[in-house]
Amino acid sequence: MKQKNNAGHRIVIVGGGAGGLELATRLGRSLGKRGRAQVTLVDASLTHIWKPLLHEVAAGTLDSGEDALDYLSQAQRHHFRFQYGRMIGLDRGNKAIRLAPFKDAEGRDVVPERNLEYDTLVMAVGSVSNHFNTPGAAEHCLYLDDSAQAERFQQLLVKAFLRAQVQETAIDESQLSVAIVGGGATGVELAAELRNAARKAVGYGLDRINPETDLRLTVIEAADRVLPALSPRLSIKTRKQLDGLGVSVLTGSKVTEVTDKGMHLESGEFIPADMRVWSAGVKGPAWLSELDGLETTSGNMLVANEFLQTTRDENIYAMGDCASVTLPGQDKPLPPRAQTASQQATYLNKSIGQRLRGQQPSAFTYKDYGSLISLSEDHAVGRLMGGVFGSLMLEGLLARAAYNMLYRKHLAAVHGLFRMLILISLRGLFKRTRPRLKLH
Repeated sequence: MKQKNNAGHRIVIVGGGAGGLELATRLGRSLGKRGRAQVTLVDASLTHIWKPLLHEVAAGTLDSGEDALDYLSQAQRHHFRFQYGRMIGLDRGNKAIRLAPFKDAEGRDVVPERNLEYDTLVMAVGSVSNHFNTPGAAEHCLYLDDSAQAERFQQLLVKAFLRAQVQETAIDESQLSVAIVGGGATGVELAAELRNAARKAVGYGLDRINPETDLRLTVIEAADRVLPALSPRLSIKTRKQLDGLGVSVLTGSKVTEVTDKGMHLESGEFIPADMRVWSAGVKGPAWLSELDGLETTSGNMLVANEFLQTTRDENIYAMGDCASVTLPGQDKPLPPRAQTASQQATYLNKSIGQRLRGQQPSAFTYKDYGSLISLSEDHAVGRLMGGVFGSLMLEGLLARAAYNMLYRKHLAAVHGLFRMLILISLRGLFKRTRPRLKLH
């Protein structure tokens, strides 16, 4: 078959999360470097933080300013382009997306509103928390959908610690209390990491705070167990660890209203909380349901087929958390997890290249490699699946090492193996000189 000349083919990827960034990097190496296509990544932020690490950013145990990846630098090194912007519209007839303007603090345009044309469009904008229209949740809860939200929580936590350290009155029961709605991975990991952060804060002179009793942590889950999407055995192990950390876990509990003082439960119980985090459920950003007739679910996720193409436009793909993909023979969509997005990035790098060469790609297949839940610097629980593992439960340092390997795999995908090894080595050295907790 005669190979097509696609040097002018424009591939636009909207969303620089784990999947979108990996795909842009892979396509830049495979197509952009060889002049076979123009690859452009669009994101509303200038930097990237791996989303599974946002609970560490929120707790202050990870400094996003030092660990973030710069999109412009990444684009220059890996032969793609970066456009700073937030997508606000789609014109399928003219094959163009609309990007909103960005203004500075004085209201002046930094980047103007503009159109960006494409031949192939990949939507990888991720998901946002779903508060299910619970009264007061939008106004009185914090979210961990991106690094800016995680940093906002971290600032509130630091101020609460500093206030408690210098006040003359006793620390009351709601002052350093955090209620987390949702016992999934984000909620569970955040609760554990906050206990870890409180213990470190004492070591930096905030010794009036008792990290075990003054920081009151509550996880509220509507299902009958934490981690309801994962195996019961993993849920039991995780619950045991949370109990050991002094985290109050309320299962079978539905939040009916959120106020600036705490959470009202369906049972009539009230959970006082100075800081309130919503991490229960995900949905696509609302504007996805308004994209020029593309099919979406009731949760605003773009419906895509087994080739990850949206059902009403074969030139528009959807991947990661913003996509609803039900593979043939399956009765439910693929799970919104980092490993799903990473596998889809690998697949689309290959399939988009095949389409440009006039070949028919095979359908996407998903392999579940298990789940790992981080509970501290040196402890995690999880289950590995596939290959030599079969189905292997892990706990403690071994599970934590496996969890760290997931992040290193992501770094290898976006930096290459050699650069990943250098970064990990440098971070290991810097860890000895950096503060163990961000307190500013």
